[in-house]
Amino acid sequence: MVSAAYTPEALKRYAPEAFMSAAAGGGPPRFAISPLSETVSGLQQLGDRDRNPLNLRWPRWAADELARHPLDLSHTWPLLVSDRPNWPEFLVPAPAGAGTSIEDDLAALQRTPASQVRISLRRVFGDEPPAPVVALAERPAEGLRAIAAELRAAHDRLIAPHWSRIRAVLDADVIHRARQMAAGGAERLFADLHPDLHWRDGQLKLGGARWRAERVVDRGPGGLVLMPVVVGSPYVLIKKRTSTQTTVRYPARGVGALWTAGTQAPAGSAVRLLGRARAELLEALRSPATTTDLARALGITPSAVSQHLRVLRESGLVARERSGRSVLYMTTALGTSLGGTK
Repeated sequence: MVSAAYTPEALKRYAPEAFMSAAAGGGPPRFAISPLSETVSGLQQLGDRDRNPLNLRWPRWAADELARHPLDLSHTWPLLVSDRPNWPEFLVPAPAGAGTSIEDDLAALQRTPASQVRISLRRVFGDEPPAPVVALAERPAEGLRAIAAELRAAHDRLIAPHWSRIRAVLDADVIHRARQMAAGGAERLFADLHPDLHWRDGQLKLGGARWRAERVVDRGPGGLVLMPVVVGSPYVLIKKRTSTQTTVRYPARGVGALWTAGTQAPAGSAVRLLGRARAELLEALRSPATTTDLARALGITPSAVSQHLRVLRESGLVARERSGRSVLYMTTALGTSLGGTK
């Protein structure tokens, strides 16, 4: 969940004029985290669609996992990995809240109206769709149940083992973006959200080498939902018809560090200054993590981790942020600088 200090209502208090400017024409932007979004993005990475070089460790692990025990994705795979440039938007519905569960996401998927399923399939596959798409269009409710079951299995096998650390990166991204929004409104928020997104003249615009021409992002009557993604494409992905809301899915900050944090020996200078245990903890915190995550990764007790974190915080090397019921720890600029000195 997003920290209460950075909910949309709180943003109005921090920067009301900028906030209402962003809200014009479609309601205020909000942040959301979706396990289903990560699952769908992960499957596309396995299908080599817009492979993100920062995530190569995960596809390699997932491919080995599936080689040992394959998944039945006969209903889902043809929708996500095909020769078409797009895929059906109903596979990742806009989450109702800031942080939904996989059960919430899949329930929303199965509530997609039959008419919307058919419209989406026709938009992507045209008048000559492959057989699995034809079957889904003929029996949408039955097909959505099958797809939901396959995506649940894919989530449990491929995303759930890493979800705690993935969620920490997503939460840290949301906290950072919400602070930017509070400090400077939409202009500040979109200044570095993604190189292809720009906020000008009260409008969100999409442009860059990947796109033929710059266009205005239609926020829709339900507003704009911003969704960071860890296991996904390096590009921004905008879906206009995930209900009445437009979703903007973008690469979360610190994705690369997620898969490498704690895999390298700590810097010699950090070991000499802090001792090996705290230096290893600082190395592991190149990617945000909870006390439980760190204890599991380093093979020490949560109480020992807490003691080391207290010293690192008092030294200005580590900061913490509350996110819902969890507390995230991450390195400060000083901690990053010390940890990077070999």
